[in-house]
Amino acid sequence: MLYQTTEQHEALRQRVREFAETEIKPIAFQLDQTNGFPAEQIEKFGKMGLMGIPYPKEYGGAGLDVMSYAIAVEELSRVDGGTGVILSAHVSLGTWPIFAFGTEEQKQKYLVPLAKGEKIGAFGLTEENAGSDAGGTETVAVDKGDHYLLNGNKIFITNAPKADIYVVFASTDPTAGTRGISAFIVEKGWDGFTFGDHYDKLGIRSSSTAELIFNNVKVPKENLLGKEGQGFKIAMATLDGGRIGIASQALGIAQGAFESALGYAKERVQFGKPIAFQQAISFKLADMATMLHTSRLLIYSTAELKENHEPYSMEAAMAKQYASDCCQKIVDEALQIYGGSGFLKGMDVERFYRDSKITTIYEGTNEIQRVVIAAHIVGKPPKQKSQRRSRTKTAGATGPRKNIMFNEGSNEEKVAQLVAALEKDGYDFSVGIPIDTPIAEAERVVSVGKGIGPKENMALAEELAKQAGAAIGSSRPVAETLQYVPLERYVGMSGQKFKGNLYIACGISGAGQHLKGIKDASTIVAINNSPNAAIFKNADYGIVGNVKDIMPLLAEALDTGKPKESAPPMVKIKRARPKKQAPDYNFYICNGCGYEYDKELGDEASEIEPGTPFEKLPDEWMCPKCGEGKDEFIKA
Repeated sequence: MLYQTTEQHEALRQRVREFAETEIKPIAFQLDQTNGFPAEQIEKFGKMGLMGIPYPKEYGGAGLDVMSYAIAVEELSRVDGGTGVILSAHVSLGTWPIFAFGTEEQKQKYLVPLAKGEKIGAFGLTEENAGSDAGGTETVAVDKGDHYLLNGNKIFITNAPKADIYVVFASTDPTAGTRGISAFIVEKGWDGFTFGDHYDKLGIRSSSTAELIFNNVKVPKENLLGKEGQGFKIAMATLDGGRIGIASQALGIAQGAFESALGYAKERVQFGKPIAFQQAISFKLADMATMLHTSRLLIYSTAELKENHEPYSMEAAMAKQYASDCCQKIVDEALQIYGGSGFLKGMDVERFYRDSKITTIYEGTNEIQRVVIAAHIVGKPPKQKSQRRSRTKTAGATGPRKNIMFNEGSNEEKVAQLVAALEKDGYDFSVGIPIDTPIAEAERVVSVGKGIGPKENMALAEELAKQAGAAIGSSRPVAETLQYVPLERYVGMSGQKFKGNLYIACGISGAGQHLKGIKDASTIVAINNSPNAAIFKNADYGIVGNVKDIMPLLAEALDTGKPKESAPPMVKIKRARPKKQAPDYNFYICNGCGYEYDKELGDEASEIEPGTPFEKLPDEWMCPKCGEGKDEFIKA
């Protein structure tokens, strides 16, 4: 079989390559070093009509095919992997769901500016507890009549906060599992829709990535994408197409690394001849070229399947998994060919090496791709008897916590309740430690996040630390980006670990990497102006309010009127474990055999998903043990 791209495909390749070489390559190193987003270049790319490559011209697109889109992502990534994924996330994730599932009104309002490149799109699915298992979505959208009220967080969102339009997934029926997830179109700038810190990533640093935060965001009813409960289906269908984009990104990164290494190998002379003619190197180049060729054929054939509306889910998983695995091998060999020179900052192979790894992780890890591929090959596993699940909620990143919120009364009354609770837990505020005590040695820490505001507000934090008898700490951005405190004072998985007793988090949202640095704290106190901040789910006590108002009140309440005495050697306070609560729902017992229906377990044999209330069971449902009808069950 002779397989070739068309003249139109190759003309597009040349056009995109010229753009990448002239507009992106000269600034690629700078973008990588500064975490810069190529806003001007992406705007220019849009004006060239290339941000909507696979969409019909009547909706503002270029009217080309899926293979053309794959080629464009490949060519951008050949120069800079971060720029390639900007296009991939925009086209495959932020735009395609609206094209495939949107109403005509939604397409005119959102698809047209996205396809024209006037707006940038993004896709909000991933959460702290919903990564590979996307069915664990905790973001909720409550029907309020003429609108939905959206609350929750999304993490690792490509193109945030630069994107203008977001396709966001939230649960509209928490009892229905994946069947209760719905999709919404959300615009940047809506009240309550804010962004977390920009992630400081290993690679693809020109791609902007941030957290989405929804705090009582009003989403108009007309912005529901598809129907209620279709969200999971929409997400999975979107990811199938997105995997073509990531496979193309991996291919482009690998192609760029290969070409760079090949050029170097032809120039670098050792033992009297260019190293390209040394068998050890020539065999590497041969293997790299073979992997590139097979990856490209797999990706392009998958693109053709999608273009022709043929099933392509398995092939997309194969393309993404294979191309990204090959990419890892190719960039590793490319850097090896460069030797010590390739290990230096500023070398393109060093950047390709860092950019490549993420292609095996996002859009579904390569482990998940193999699960998808295997499922298509062997089918669904035989049904097994359901096992009883724990009825307790999953602990947060910091383990089980009290999760007590002080919401009643004035700020002064909330602070008084907090201080009383801390004193009851055994904290003595007549003693203290120096404010500059190393975090790892501190018994208490007052830590600040970006919510602290301007640097002059650090005086409030330092006064609170003094009165709490604590050292001062911070989140990573406060130390690294804002530089309010020395770098060694930031707390988190990648920073200092706090293993003392009392941790007071002021204006810290609760990013996962920060929470993992305080999981050993005996008591965590959270002060934040957003009631949906993740820190509250991971704290023992919390006050919702402006840190500038709460911190002075708390400092005053902890002031004993005397200088703090030196604290004795730390005695670790035992963490208070929340008591297990009985389930807050009814059980139903079969009159015939005594079988107990528990909604947390559902009935797998009858394809009743866990979380389904008894009242929502189909009328024809029968007892799985004795066959009695639903009407023969009694409430326990």
